[in-house]
Amino acid sequence: MTYSKPARTTTTTTHRIRIRKIRVTGLLVVIAAIAAALGYQLLGPSSSTAASPIDVLRSEQRGALGKVPSTVWPADGQAAVQIGQSQIQAGPNQHAAAIASVAKVMTAYLVLRDHPLRLGQDGPTITLTDADVADTDRRRGQRESVVSIAAGEQLTERQALQALLVPSANNIAAVLARWDAGSVDRFVARMNAAARSLGMTHTRYTDPSGYDDATVSTAADQLRIVDRAMRLPLFANIVATTNATLPVAGTVHNTNTLLGRNGFVGVKTGSDKAAGGCFAFRAIRLVHGKRTTITGVVLGQPGHDLIDAGLAAADAMVARIAGDRVGPGAPQPVPAPGALPRSQARQRTSVDVISTRGGNT
Repeated sequence: MTYSKPARTTTTTTHRIRIRKIRVTGLLVVIAAIAAALGYQLLGPSSSTAASPIDVLRSEQRGALGKVPSTVWPADGQAAVQIGQSQIQAGPNQHAAAIASVAKVMTAYLVLRDHPLRLGQDGPTITLTDADVADTDRRRGQRESVVSIAAGEQLTERQALQALLVPSANNIAAVLARWDAGSVDRFVARMNAAARSLGMTHTRYTDPSGYDDATVSTAADQLRIVDRAMRLPLFANIVATTNATLPVAGTVHNTNTLLGRNGFVGVKTGSDKAAGGCFAFRAIRLVHGKRTTITGVVLGQPGHDLIDAGLAAADAMVARIAGDRVGPGAPQPVPAPGALPRSQARQRTSVDVISTRGGNT
């Protein structure tokens, strides 16, 4: 008896396997050829022409990922920027450093978080005491930035926030801290808790005004709280105003003299010997025909006038990002609401603003 049928089955199976291998190999060759052709079309043109810095920025502004060019960052200190709703981009030299009055962004944010106000609302009244006056006199003696107050003076929550953010009053930072948390120490603890919740891992607050050099952060960390605070309509409104009127101090003017120029709409200056010139900012510019929000922070800027040094660094960053051209045809800035003419922007009335060690304006 023979077993011829099983032998033919083995031969047939082997033949089928060989055919399948040939087909699979052929299919892989076709796929590889298509991939190579597509790769040539996609990568070939870009390999011959390097992307310019402005091309990189255009790509980012359209939602693509990438880093801003190194030419955007200031030569000194540190900086961070956020274009539109993109991710925060940090420049070189990020390290925990004194931030002066930029710390007041967190102070205002916490007050409004705990005591929310809508646009048009004044909020509860805060009555100033003899102790507040004594604290103000002490701070003035240390050459801090303060506004004049009187015992029995009543400030609404909105007016207190204006005093904090417009002329950068350290004495009102302490008033708001005690009013909100019962004591400055408890308020500072809340500042640090909020920083942790926002992922500000290189930040430590030791006072509500930023006068203490031990209040430190990075530009990237501060950009997190600036972005969060600017989502509050009343905060955004206050930091965009050039002046405010207080019961005793009278008319006070914003230390941010870029308001109304080159699209700047806020946020907060800071300066002292330890911190250098600091500025948390937002500008709205027409970039390639589209209204674009540019938010950033610069810290540690050197100069004779530290406030101006911080402002100038931010102004240059925004100009580079917006692709400004020199001469006719330059992009037109989007003016801030209620902007003062530049000739009036440097005025200071009824506020002690010190630009040396104690100013931290």
